[in-house]
Amino acid sequence: MAAAIKNMLSSLGGKQQYDVVVAPPTDSEYNDLKSKYEKAHQGHVFQFYDDLKPEEKGALYQQLRPIDPEYINKITQAALNPPHAEADDAKPKLEQLPASATTSTIDSKQDEVDKWYKSGLELIANNKVAVILMAGGQGTRLGSSAPKGCYDIGLPSKKSLFQMQAERISRLQHLANKHHGKEDATIPWYIMTSGPTRKATQEFFDDHKYFGLNSNNVFFFEQGVLPCISMEGKILLETKSRVAVAPDGNGGLYSALMSSGVVGDMEKRGIEHIHAYCVDNSLVRVADPIFIGFSAEKDVDIATKVVRKRDAKESVGLILQKNGKPDVVEYSEIDAETAEAKDPKDNSLLKFRAANIVNHYYSFRFLQSIPQWAHRLPHHIAKKKIPSIPLDSKTGEQVKPEKPNGIKLEQFVFDCFPFLPMEKFACQEVKREEEFSPLKNAPGSGQDCPETSRSDILQQGKRFLEAAGATVTSETEDAGVEVSPLISYAGEGLDFLNGREIKAPAVIEKED
Repeated sequence: MAAAIKNMLSSLGGKQQYDVVVAPPTDSEYNDLKSKYEKAHQGHVFQFYDDLKPEEKGALYQQLRPIDPEYINKITQAALNPPHAEADDAKPKLEQLPASATTSTIDSKQDEVDKWYKSGLELIANNKVAVILMAGGQGTRLGSSAPKGCYDIGLPSKKSLFQMQAERISRLQHLANKHHGKEDATIPWYIMTSGPTRKATQEFFDDHKYFGLNSNNVFFFEQGVLPCISMEGKILLETKSRVAVAPDGNGGLYSALMSSGVVGDMEKRGIEHIHAYCVDNSLVRVADPIFIGFSAEKDVDIATKVVRKRDAKESVGLILQKNGKPDVVEYSEIDAETAEAKDPKDNSLLKFRAANIVNHYYSFRFLQSIPQWAHRLPHHIAKKKIPSIPLDSKTGEQVKPEKPNGIKLEQFVFDCFPFLPMEKFACQEVKREEEFSPLKNAPGSGQDCPETSRSDILQQGKRFLEAAGATVTSETEDAGVEVSPLISYAGEGLDFLNGREIKAPAVIEKED
């Protein structure tokens, strides 16, 4: 069953290319598949089959063949009717993570942070570290149909998110070589796309010559998709010859890592430590040596970076203990009293303040274990407006609904946290202003948008220069400095600016 599900998820991705003629199935093949769907009460997917051209029949058959409709029914019903607690009034027990599992770069002594940095950089120098990027989203809310990683937030350099992240990898490889007398430090970059973003992402990297990285160390793979479902539990048709599908959520990462061969490639390379993150964090420290060093020292299977929750009302998920297990609890699941509770050790801090930013460490041994637990990940529902053919349609004409008409099934990447014993989980708090600036909303919205991401990068650059002994002057208070990741990963390497006066806005791209 697990192998069949994996094949199904990996086969549903990109849209069928109708310029390639797909032969229709034989009568026997068609009748067998139709019988399978009718047995699962999903036979309506063939209701317009007789109207189709031969190549359209072939395309529909090829899309439906790897789907197990009984499995779709099972996960749909489980998502629509999640198990209840044993007692209706039972509340989960929420506790802070144990002190043994947590640290904070805000409060840690500098020598401890330096120790993690040095050990992390040594692991990079020894080619033991890899990076996974979750980049399946499009920039729709940003007014762009391109992959979000291609987006230009308006920096003076016009660099995209992909370019900034690639340059951070390049800089780390350079630092690892420099500090450990190597010439071949390599951080392989595994980029998870979705059906709509796969081709455009690869073309973007090709057009920009992989931003200076060796293309042999950049690996593209695609997350799976699942059929969209009506409110009545029926598979929706997008057209007469195609089922409506949607990406299976960031939790689809795990099945995709196995089915794509990523885990096998990591094994061949001798990878032991993996950093995974989302493309839309403009301040992300890719393969952060401090995070890698801390996680490796703890010998955990999963670690996660968090930022300090701004206030009790901020709409963020929290990483904590739930019924004795590491978990993420959404803000909507926490009552006001719990959200406002103070840390018993420091009344100036919230008790539950570890805001989830989807920034994770994995041990390689944990990724190897995916087949043992991936089937246990729950599916969640998202009610959406899905262009589709109404179930009672006689004409087969697609309708674009004005309100949600169906659900998309998705998994969350953090739903595997409770599978771990607490001693194999760790959490590292970092400064929000240094490491987290998400790009989610449209220009001009004022929060988590291109303007805030751009400002956060420029203000960070200004802090880098001032820490290096430069004086930054400007006519406006919000002017900042863009520091190329190729010259500084996290503020290092800027001593040549000591005593200099820099007028903002400015771009520091090389030592001069």
